[in-house]
Amino acid sequence: MSSLHKSRIADFQDVLKEPTIALEKLRELSFSGIPCEGGLRCLCWKILLNYLPLERASWTSILAKQRELYSQFLREMIIQPGIAKANMGVSREDVTFEDHPLNPNPDSRWNTYFKDNEVLLQIDKDVRRLCPDISFFQRATEYPCLLILDPQNEFETLRKRVEQTTLKSQTVARNRSGVTNMSSPHKTSAQSSLNEYEVLPNGCEAHWEVVERILFIYAKLNPGIAYVQGMNEIVGPLYYTFATDPNNEWKEHAEADTFFCFTNLMAEIRDNFIKSLDDSQCGITYKMEKVYSTLKDKDVELYLKLQEQNIKPQFFAFRWLTLLLSQEFLLPDVIRIWDSLFADDSRFDFLLLVCCAMLILIREQLLEGDFTVNMRLLQDYPITDVCQILQKAKELQDSK
Repeated sequence: MSSLHKSRIADFQDVLKEPTIALEKLRELSFSGIPCEGGLRCLCWKILLNYLPLERASWTSILAKQRELYSQFLREMIIQPGIAKANMGVSREDVTFEDHPLNPNPDSRWNTYFKDNEVLLQIDKDVRRLCPDISFFQRATEYPCLLILDPQNEFETLRKRVEQTTLKSQTVARNRSGVTNMSSPHKTSAQSSLNEYEVLPNGCEAHWEVVERILFIYAKLNPGIAYVQGMNEIVGPLYYTFATDPNNEWKEHAEADTFFCFTNLMAEIRDNFIKSLDDSQCGITYKMEKVYSTLKDKDVELYLKLQEQNIKPQFFAFRWLTLLLSQEFLLPDVIRIWDSLFADDSRFDFLLLVCCAMLILIREQLLEGDFTVNMRLLQDYPITDVCQILQKAKELQDSK
């Protein structure tokens, strides 16, 4: 470890040991990258995403309260209608006469259960293929959820629920346009992915199953948006960062901490996932156009070239912005980019500058290429040095 790196770690430790965290100082340090040693990144992200307050003295009580709240979500939402146990603090209801699986009443708990299954199947499909370039999400977590996996209770795992669920007529994929991609189960089915990974022994669960639970609970608590494809790519780097925390006490609660940080992050970017808001000032169309207007201001020649070739920002910037660049780079590089995004007080304005910087850094190739070549460049971005990209974005920000 270099002396410079040791000095940076010491700088972070000095800021984080103060009774009240100096947020601007923390932002300034984090913008240039957060060391992973000693769980510094995990702690900084929790502060920058407003999960932990600036007053250190309140951390213990707030974490205990939030983690207990998440346990309550597990008790209330990951169970079959009508199945509960008194020792879990949930009363048992006899639904035999008042509610049943064929009850057409839209308020029926069974009706809700079956609707939830449609969302769950899409989540399940997406989380199983999360970060396929690494094996982390297929490996067993060191801290499986005992509340769900305890053989003494009757709670049903989401994986088991998927295995027991069949949609005979069609499988359903919900994206930003609503319910789409309906196809014959012979072509696409939930069952086709069930055997993709080896089943872990009883009492174990894979990391992707934890992510599945986080997304399902988020969908239940936010019915207005529920789950949209791409959210899995947002929660993945958060969970990976917290689940690899060297502090075992914090690693044990990675699921709950990820849920609340993801919820806070989604509160800032959820408009990107709501199609009805696309053309509003908070929608994704406005943000994509802002990338081009910034490019026009910074590099008019490149802007005119893309316009001449009719390369619209929707062709590439939609994915860049909506998924916070999580699909353009390898996971360690995504995490490094997110250090800077989370640290900037106008972080999603900075994301627009990062996208603009990505264009300018390959301007020579884009100016020489035709439509086909340039589309390939933009959809499979060639530069892997994210520090170079962030430095260019910072230059664009400072030149305003």
